Amino acid sequence: MATVVRGKRVVKSQLHPSEGYPVYQNSLTTLGYFEHYNREAETAFLISAGAAGEVGYTRSRCWTADDVWTFDTEVIGQRYLYYLLMSKQETIKAQVRKASVPRLSKSAIENLVFILPPLDQQDRIVAILDRFDTLTTDLSQGLPAEIDQRQKQYAYWRDRLLQF
Repeated sequence: MATVVRGKRVVKSQLHPSEGYPVYQNSLTTLGYFEHYNREAETAFLISAGAAGEVGYTRSRCWTADDVWTFDTEVIGQRYLYYLLMSKQETIKAQVRKASVPRLSKSAIENLVFILPPLDQQDRIVAILDRFDTLTTDLSQGLPAEIDQRQKQYAYWRDRLLQF
């Protein structure tokens, strides 16, 4: 269903502090910027060493280094894959080998089992989850929506309580 792809090594001396494509190495924090990219925008990825088991998603082209797993697939949308991996994060982290540098093996990822709906259903699920994510994490959208709901609830109960 998906081919697990290891990123390509890049050395720190090749990185720029602010110009180019973001580089992900062994955490979800950008290591620096590189003049080339090896992954397109809208890519789910999984950290395989260091912060092993962390799930990431990038909306821009990026460079995934050798401690990052990405997934080549035509039957799973990348955003849907991101949500799937997030839902399995405890299972994934349980597969991390604890050592001086924690590691997540390719075989541990390849052995994950998912229910896979058709792409159009994946897109609908992603739209719902994205909207929910926005409402719960974006104060500029989530908070006004919550305030609006509370005002409607208040008006409803006010009217009900005052109907003798």
